[in-house]
Amino acid sequence: MSAGIQEKLQIGQKTPDFAGQALMPDGSFKDVKLSDYKGKWLVVFFYPLDFTFVCPTEIQGFNQHYSEIKKLNADVISVSTDSVYSHKAWVDNGLGKVQFPMLGDTNHLVSRNFNVLIEDKGIALRGTFIIDQNGILKSATVNDLPVGRSVPETLRTLQALQTGKLTGCDWKPGEKTLN
Repeated sequence: MSAGIQEKLQIGQKTPDFAGQALMPDGSFKDVKLSDYKGKWLVVFFYPLDFTFVCPTEIQGFNQHYSEIKKLNADVISVSTDSVYSHKAWVDNGLGKVQFPMLGDTNHLVSRNFNVLIEDKGIALRGTFIIDQNGILKSATVNDLPVGRSVPETLRTLQALQTGKLTGCDWKPGEKTLN
């Protein structure tokens, strides 16, 4: 996004384009933007900081489920307010290979526009957003700092959304839908 704060994101509305520099899986730095993923589903997840305790478990969780997500014509971008240089140092010194872009939101615009920025700390809450192939926001879940997200639940939600049908509580792929 360029300058300024947008109105709050709402489920069912178009997600405004965002852009930023990301650490890519091959170790390079590249500018990425939401519009790069047009025609694909996208999971955008925010985490507070590199070199912390809960965050690596979440990144490793998305790594473990990444091939399943890719099979669903979807991709993943992680976002924190750390720089891409911090991301690279973390990957190279303990985190290990990450299969998806890690966006550095040092100006806090992306975190602020997704309404996950803790302004006085300059870090993001644990937000998970699912955006459909047309750029429409379909799911938003935000956890407080100490509580890690469930990647299997994100995957299940993505699969349920892709059915385009009514899915009951605890629906799983292969089960009947309600319509």
